[in-house]
Amino acid sequence: MTENKTDQVAPEETRSAGVPLAQGTPFDQFDLPEPLLKGLHESGYYRCTPIQELAIPLGLEGKDVAGQAQTGTGKTAAFLVPIFAHLLRDQKRKPGVPSVLIIAPTRELALQIYQDAQDIGRHTGLKMVAIFGGVDYRKQARTLQDGVDLVVGTPGRLIDYIKQRILRLDKVRFLVIDEADRLFDMGFVADLRWMLRRLPPYDQRQSMLFSATLGWRVLELTYEFMNLPQEVTIEPDKRTVEQVTQELYHCSSHEKLNLLLGLLQREDWTRVMVFANTKYMVDWLAFKLRHNGFPAEGISGDLDQRKRLKLLERFKKGEVKILVATNVAARGLHVEDISHVINFDVPADPEDYVHRVGRTARAGAQGKAITLCCDRYATHLPYVEEYLGSKIPVAWADDDLFVPDQAPDYQPRRRGGGGGGGRGGRGGRSGGRNGGRSGRGRSASGERRREPEKKAAAPAKKRRRRPRRRKSKGGGNGGGRQGSSGD
Repeated sequence: MTENKTDQVAPEETRSAGVPLAQGTPFDQFDLPEPLLKGLHESGYYRCTPIQELAIPLGLEGKDVAGQAQTGTGKTAAFLVPIFAHLLRDQKRKPGVPSVLIIAPTRELALQIYQDAQDIGRHTGLKMVAIFGGVDYRKQARTLQDGVDLVVGTPGRLIDYIKQRILRLDKVRFLVIDEADRLFDMGFVADLRWMLRRLPPYDQRQSMLFSATLGWRVLELTYEFMNLPQEVTIEPDKRTVEQVTQELYHCSSHEKLNLLLGLLQREDWTRVMVFANTKYMVDWLAFKLRHNGFPAEGISGDLDQRKRLKLLERFKKGEVKILVATNVAARGLHVEDISHVINFDVPADPEDYVHRVGRTARAGAQGKAITLCCDRYATHLPYVEEYLGSKIPVAWADDDLFVPDQAPDYQPRRRGGGGGGGRGGRGGRSGGRNGGRSGRGRSASGERRREPEKKAAAPAKKRRRRPRRRKSKGGGNGGGRQGSSGD
């Protein structure tokens, strides 16, 4: 079967105006095992995207690959397909021994890779596991001890299991580093090098590295730990895909919410992601949107991992239409039919803009990215446009686009349930001793309370001290001057 299916929509082959991004070589023209090809077709993969068309043949030949491509172009299948093909053909491989290690910078990206691997490899019989923090430590440890073939995870939890000798890397034959630039930005370079030094030598394994950007730090890593990798680059001069329509609105900081409400009323959206720079702003914005009639939820690094996964699942199923997030969800999150991405705040890192915008127009679909630039974050805009290599088109908002805010004032939730919590979160479950230093005089609900008036205490009487008698130098019984003058 070499033709695209128009009645099926794949995770990385979303159609747009009849012109899908995956127009390259059909997968059945590669020499792939039948179980793998069946899984690809059932998952909706029929033709290659540009990065897949270049990287898969190199991977099938056993060569190391360093690939650069824009977010949403199908990098995950570019390394999963050749790895699965090699594993299925290896007759000497011991099942249940980790042969594949995939390192990702965030939990969301690790989980997304794991889900894609489960879809593509559904008929391969390979055992896979996703390792990341925030979930049951012992459960993941038992899964590793029971035996797995593929491990995908984040550096912190992976290192824990390696040090506990629960995960062994001496039999790893395939290494994948995804979003390597993000690993560097998040400060994982030392952890990454620690793990790579415990792998078999680079000439005894196949290594692949994929990233949206390839800087000198990433290339230095490839020279040190990879075996002469073949560089694959897809449109390096274009930071965002052409299917994204970008708009920029200038406004003051106190008008941004009104403008956002007007845009949500005017735009024809199906699913929206709104990005803010701080956790407080995520909570504030989600609260304001909900009380203005928009179904919004917020996600940030403070959210418990289980709640975060449930919220992402609800967003994928369409139960939540608007997701407000920090950069924690800017990478690795693949959700179909995100029609709009709105930058409520201009990001400080230009690369974060690219990855935010990459949540829409996935694999050929049309999308729209709207950025609200206020006086507070206006200094970030020149760096973003310099990184993009072009100016973001400016749009002008009419007065009727600024919709009044109908929500009540936002009261941030206090940790520990008490009022304030003081230094280090003191205050306990019920507020502790007067609610801690910063929460003194507040109730559990956060309202200021009046302290009971205390009766004035009677002034304490001063006690007169009796003067000490000095002993005479001569050892006599007399004290004072008389005793000290006698012989």
